[in-house]
Amino acid sequence: MVKVPKGMIENREAFLDTIATQLGRKRRSKGVERPNFHHQVQWDVLAGLSENELVDVLEEQCKSIHTKLIRTKERDLAKALFDVIDDYGGKSVITWDDPRFGSFQLDEPFEAWKERGINVQKWNSSNGAESLHFAEKADVGITFSDITLAESGTVVLFSDKGKGRSVSLLPATYIAIVPKSTLVPRMSQATREIHNRVSGGERVPSCVNFITGPSNSADIEMNLVVGVHGPIKATYVVVEDR
Repeated sequence: MVKVPKGMIENREAFLDTIATQLGRKRRSKGVERPNFHHQVQWDVLAGLSENELVDVLEEQCKSIHTKLIRTKERDLAKALFDVIDDYGGKSVITWDDPRFGSFQLDEPFEAWKERGINVQKWNSSNGAESLHFAEKADVGITFSDITLAESGTVVLFSDKGKGRSVSLLPATYIAIVPKSTLVPRMSQATREIHNRVSGGERVPSCVNFITGPSNSADIEMNLVVGVHGPIKATYVVVEDR
């Protein structure tokens, strides 16, 4: 197997030339400008709604994606999470290694839950294999949502060193903590945010996950089956943040 040096793209020019040929034109490598479309209706959907109104839209959409939504205050967040975990019958929990858990005063409650039979572990980037194994067996995975799409009921997760994808994928159930400030109307605003970060020179994670409720599939006769290749249940906990 030939190992390609990091950052090197093989056969890019030939590949792009082939695409241009198939389009029946010469390849344009400069002077290309982003079109300014006269109609941009994607920005009109749910435009002007307040954060509270977006939460209402999100809550209604959650009914269609088999996801439970809970609203809580920051001071009650730990109890809200415990109640969800207890309802799931969860005894093993894996979370991101994310400073937001500390800023929302969750580290101490997580430690105290061990006395109540709930083992909470953080994703350990220095030993990913061990964390992966724990996530495979965990009852509950908990992450924060980085951007939340009200229209579709989608949480957007930026993977990072301490934010393993397995936390939201492998456990039997999933909880997304949704700070109210992360709410946007729809996909348009999320992709614009990512574009602006890249344009501003920020290094955006190579993996950005868009998760809409628990795992599901309608591949067979268009009959929806929930809980087929990931968490069988999902809960969004919307919390008032600063």
